[in-house]
Amino acid sequence: MSKETKSLTLNPQLEEFQTSLIAKYAAANQTARRGQIVFVGSSLMEIFPIEQWEEAGEVAFGKYIYNRAVRATTTAFLLKHIDTQIFELEPSKIFINIGTNDIGFQVPEEEFLSNEREIFRQIAERLPDCETYVLRYYPINTLDFQNDEDEKTLFATRSNAAFQAASDKIEALSREFGFRFIDVNAGLADERGNLKKELTFDGAHLNPDGYRVVLTNLTPYL
Repeated sequence: MSKETKSLTLNPQLEEFQTSLIAKYAAANQTARRGQIVFVGSSLMEIFPIEQWEEAGEVAFGKYIYNRAVRATTTAFLLKHIDTQIFELEPSKIFINIGTNDIGFQVPEEEFLSNEREIFRQIAERLPDCETYVLRYYPINTLDFQNDEDEKTLFATRSNAAFQAASDKIEALSREFGFRFIDVNAGLADERGNLKKELTFDGAHLNPDGYRVVLTNLTPYL
């Protein structure tokens, strides 16, 4: 078990936060509109401020976007809470970005991809008319954030090479189910292929400016 796995998965405060967020989502689902758009995944999706932008009137689309992502979660977590995070909303479109924590937490690849396949299978079976979009993982920046101990721990098990190799395998899986695998990373990386320093606060997660770049790239699919 990696140091990151121990610090995150064994953190009672994090588990309490995740539990409370799932409960919040379950309550909100009761009055949410059906047939809208759902964003789901880990922190890379959770901190995407799309609902805040919608509520503030900064963006507007033909359908409302519900963000049901939960930080520090894996494919196994999404499978466990898939009704709350996806199916209760009966979405017409789903955008998924899940699995980077599986890599960071050193979940065996066979298990990780098996979970991913099961998520896809359930969506295809239970929401046959839903348009499902699977996102290529964002680039990260392991060069400009190495002086902080937390970031050193974060990057011990994460790299652009690992993320993009996994993305290629997930792309093949998504095609098996007729899902759209999309790359919305244009403008995020510098000339070395690393996430631009000005678009991240820790080298692994985007800041609002980074998400504005992603949203521009996502808009044609929304």
